[in-house]
Amino acid sequence: MLLEVIACSLDDAVVSAGGGADRIELCAALPLGGITPSLGLLTRVKRRLPAMPVMFMLRPLAGGFAYGEGELAVMERDAELALEHGANGLVFGILTPAGDVDAAACRRLLRIAQQRPGCHTVFHRGFDVVADPRAALEQIIDLGFTRVLTSGRARTSIEGAEEIRRTIERAGGRIEVMPGGGVRPDNAASLIRATGANQLHASLTRVCVDTSTAANRSLSFGEPSSEGGHRVTDERAVRAVRAVLDELSLP
Repeated sequence: MLLEVIACSLDDAVVSAGGGADRIELCAALPLGGITPSLGLLTRVKRRLPAMPVMFMLRPLAGGFAYGEGELAVMERDAELALEHGANGLVFGILTPAGDVDAAACRRLLRIAQQRPGCHTVFHRGFDVVADPRAALEQIIDLGFTRVLTSGRARTSIEGAEEIRRTIERAGGRIEVMPGGGVRPDNAASLIRATGANQLHASLTRVCVDTSTAANRSLSFGEPSSEGGHRVTDERAVRAVRAVLDELSLP
């Protein structure tokens, strides 16, 4: 059973590896759903953890998943740079304004990935908001993505477990289907049993208190909920999910 953990910092990546993660998804601004991380972060993570597979998020802005030509050009360059500097795969998902898979735009990034042998590509949870999930799954498979990340079109993957199971059945081994969204130590086993999945994607965070803005609480530099702290990877939670998956793998 494979465990992928989100990391938004070098410390997150190191903690994830120490807790037993098999793979890292590198992104920035997790409260915004994750956006493209810095090249500096990628290079430091790969220097510190050279054997750890790192998936690099390509998402230039928060909100939806329809992008203009300028944003697509930036995503292409980010993809090239990420792969040149050690990323093992790319995570992205591009939709049309109508909520369909934008096949032409996806191909632009897939062509870059295909130039790197062994590069994995993941269609992220943009899949959970497509207009027609059955048609979208077939498009994603035909495009050649390695896997699709999904919560089963629900707020959390445990709530969407039945839809995830159906997606795995529809995929029929033609693409990996990875559950993600609200995965915790107390629901990981139930999620695996309910879906039949063989891998999980999780953030597994805790709040890290930051008192540096306490002298003037009248100002806010982002979402109000972010003032006074930020979320970091919780090694105990990573270890706990790792233990659950290892137990499920026993004969």
